[in-house]
Amino acid sequence: MSLQGNSTVRFDANLTTERPTFVTHLECSYTGERYEADTVHNLSKAGKPLLVRYDIGGVKKALTKEALAERPQDLWRYRELLPVRRVEDIVSLGEAVTPLVPLPKLAARLCAAELLVKDEGRLPTGSFKARGLVMAVSMAKSFGIKHMAMPTNGNAGAALAAYATRAGIRTTIFCPEDTPEVNVSEIELQGATVYRVNGLIDDCGKIVGEGKAKVGWFDVSTLKEPYRIEGKKTMGLELVEQLGWDVPDVIFYPTGGGTGLIGMWKAFAELEAIGLIGSKRPRMVAVQAAGCAPMVRAFETGDEHAPRWEDAHTIASGIRVPQAVGDFLILRAVRDSGGFAIAVPDDAIQAALNEAAREEGFLLCPEGAATYAAYKQALADGRVSRDERAVLFNCATGLKYPLPPVQRTLERMKPIDYSAF
Repeated sequence: MSLQGNSTVRFDANLTTERPTFVTHLECSYTGERYEADTVHNLSKAGKPLLVRYDIGGVKKALTKEALAERPQDLWRYRELLPVRRVEDIVSLGEAVTPLVPLPKLAARLCAAELLVKDEGRLPTGSFKARGLVMAVSMAKSFGIKHMAMPTNGNAGAALAAYATRAGIRTTIFCPEDTPEVNVSEIELQGATVYRVNGLIDDCGKIVGEGKAKVGWFDVSTLKEPYRIEGKKTMGLELVEQLGWDVPDVIFYPTGGGTGLIGMWKAFAELEAIGLIGSKRPRMVAVQAAGCAPMVRAFETGDEHAPRWEDAHTIASGIRVPQAVGDFLILRAVRDSGGFAIAVPDDAIQAALNEAAREEGFLLCPEGAATYAAYKQALADGRVSRDERAVLFNCATGLKYPLPPVQRTLERMKPIDYSAF
């Protein structure tokens, strides 16, 4: 099975409509209690995220380096470690493998050995939210779900709107009132009904939760269903393969709800279990904004859970998440990896964005710029050494965010002073 440039699905000759997936059950991430697969679930009975588990022995036989080498460069190349069982349930807009882009000028300026960016802005709808939502919507289609709802800071809502519209599923989306206009417009244009709410994303989430019984929609909030993690973990699968079946020394990840960080940590464990990598792990660094840093506070105090951050504010709206349902999973991954959580102020985020654009021609989104600011800060305080291979995640195209205005003009009908150029 392959995804072509026109986003249609082509069938390999050796595949039937049943994909060779190996899902065995779901598991509560907090208690370990098992749940039946192929059944609609939100959170576990303990109110915690559910994780998809696989027949690792079966996957090990089917998912080999040789098999992968013959497959198209798309997200679905890892089908044995993904939950969608039937090809006809895949709702695709063309999820290509995203590139690892070196930043040699910035690395040289910092006297660093290697600095790479995984550029998730190349995905459909322009952000890494496409990974999680393509999986959640495909599974919703397989379950016959007709109406989905979510809170969003922008990019997740855009991805849900696009994929759900493609699948013929109705969507209702709630976002903070100061969500960037481009995000709100794309959500509505791509078929969802979107509302601005006078609050933050967790306030929007309460509306979704309360409406579940009253309206009958399916709650696809971050980590409140099992499958967005499975889509997001493909970042880790791709990264390892792109690095020649190795892991970087350190990963800087912009962390709000933390689905991608949790998913990558799960991906590394699964890759080791099927024998494609060893026990080496990257140090996972959860990057937050100083104006909204619940994970950093919990990490520094040694807590397992992160209480709500009051008066959350930052220019990096995608990581403005005052409280995360998967807080303990984020903190476990960070601690187990020997990593850390770090907060950077908005002025450092803006300076990092400007520096990357002007020095490398790379337009980071604010959340991606936060990872570069955090990397510089960690180099300066010694938490990361200059000889370590570092990977930053740019979670969306910078074109989705407000850009500085340009006022410079030229009057062509008057004499032009070419010495001024």
